[in-house]
Amino acid sequence: MESVYLDHNATTALDSQVLEAMLPWMHTQSGNPTSRHSYGRASRDAVEHARTQVADACGAYPSQVVFTASGTEANNFAVKGLALAKAHTLGGIELNSGLQILSSAIEHPCVSRPALAMQSLGFMPRAIAVNQHGLVDLVKLQEQLVKSTALVSAMLANNETGVIQDLAKIAELARAHGAFVHTDAVQALGKISLNFADLNVHAMTISSHKIHGPQGAAALILDKRIDIQPLLHGGGQEKGLRSGTENVAAIIGFGLACELAVKRLKDFASHTATLRDQFEQGLKVLDVTIFGSQANRLPNTSFFAIHSIEGETLVMALDRKGYAVASGSACSSDSTEPSHVLLAMGVDADTARGAVRVSFGPHNTTEQVAEFLKVLKTEIARLRQLTAIAA
Repeated sequence: MESVYLDHNATTALDSQVLEAMLPWMHTQSGNPTSRHSYGRASRDAVEHARTQVADACGAYPSQVVFTASGTEANNFAVKGLALAKAHTLGGIELNSGLQILSSAIEHPCVSRPALAMQSLGFMPRAIAVNQHGLVDLVKLQEQLVKSTALVSAMLANNETGVIQDLAKIAELARAHGAFVHTDAVQALGKISLNFADLNVHAMTISSHKIHGPQGAAALILDKRIDIQPLLHGGGQEKGLRSGTENVAAIIGFGLACELAVKRLKDFASHTATLRDQFEQGLKVLDVTIFGSQANRLPNTSFFAIHSIEGETLVMALDRKGYAVASGSACSSDSTEPSHVLLAMGVDADTARGAVRVSFGPHNTTEQVAEFLKVLKTEIARLRQLTAIAA
């Protein structure tokens, strides 16, 4: 039986056109982009072309694109760099100990953990509450902003539920209180229309491998007016903001992946929304809870829980049947704790432990969904029977 991949929010297959564009930079001699000879100049030109492609995909200028090696790095760069930049504009952290770093309670750990790490420098990390639909509680945010705040970070689209935030409104509130604003838009790129200017944020994170580009390439889109503190120091690459020799092949792949994602956006959204709706219609007879279904979501994402069945157990059972799904964030798969996203939404721990995420891609079909629902029904019945016997 051919396996079926339903975990596109974790990572995606490398597009054949992207691979073709990358190959010449991987198996023939290419130059370091900082070198002055013809090989180096060719690499520099290729990197700058990719920078333009990335910028065009998210409504930014090429000069606002800072390449990084991962979304995790870009998020760390944003949280640490922006917080320090704000402190410096206010006279230095020594004078402003206690500045808040606010991040939504449903952020990926690569945002929430850097915020916690900044406690050692005198910052005060605080979580912004969300409601039962996974949307930031704007009233609570307004109340928190009364205290001096360096940074507000809220992801545009959640990696687990797919719920999309009203970032422009969040940014409006944060800016009114003098805070910088960052958004992790890794899951949004290629799935919904993305425009840096319209979001009104100071920094935005995007990543290559979520849009059929290579792993090892990402970017922070940055308001050029901010004197952000670099995360990495060294040779001065990326205008001194991210030192380290550029991964030329991966950056070229990222650029083309961005261009292709924009061209395919409408078809992707329509196709995957059809699959998700078909899937969730089939879930209704299986005694499930679908999370975030009353909010605006990514078209390809369904996050649900089956009553009385552990999500991890179901994920492994489905894997044995040839279906790749997830029980939460791929970057936190070593954790046995219930989803922090669902707990923040007020879901009880037992239900949260049963959570399973299905995220569709462009090559999935209605036939695959129909067959998957049959297998899912059979596996649920089998696991419930085993649970009953064990009891």
